[in-house]
Amino acid sequence: MPKFLKPGKVVLITNGRFAGRKGVIVENNDNGTKQRPYGHAIIAGVDRYPQRVLKSMGKKKIAKRSRVKPFIKVINYNHMMPTRYGLDLDLKKVVKPATIEKGQKKKTKRAVQKLFESRYQSGKNKWFFTKLRF
Repeated sequence: MPKFLKPGKVVLITNGRFAGRKGVIVENNDNGTKQRPYGHAIIAGVDRYPQRVLKSMGKKKIAKRSRVKPFIKVINYNHMMPTRYGLDLDLKKVVKPATIEKGQKKKTKRAVQKLFESRYQSGKNKWFFTKLRF
C-alpha cells in the first residue's frame, strides 16, 4: 500500500479536543516508537479560525479578526482523515519532536501562528483557514 500521509498533507481531526479542526502533517511515523507503538503524526493545525472581514472595518479591527490560534499535537492515524489538499509551508524547521515538550511548546506555537497568519494574509490556501461546516 502506498504511503499517502506525508508532511504537507492537510488532514481533518476526527477525535478529541480538536475534532472537526483542520491540520497539516509536519512529521509522520508509520511504524510507531517505543513510547507510542502505533502509527502517528505531529500535526500543526488551526484551533481558532480567522473571522469574517468587511470593507467597512478599520485596520485595527481587521488585524484583530485576522488572527489565527494554532495547535500542535501528536495524533494517532486512526483519529485523522486525510484530504486531497496540501499545504506547502515549511513547518519542519519550526516544529520538531523536541520542541513539543512542555517548556518549548509556547514558543513553537507562536512561531507557527506567525507562519499561518502570513499565509492567511497572502490569500493562499483559503480553504485551510475556513471553518469546517457540517
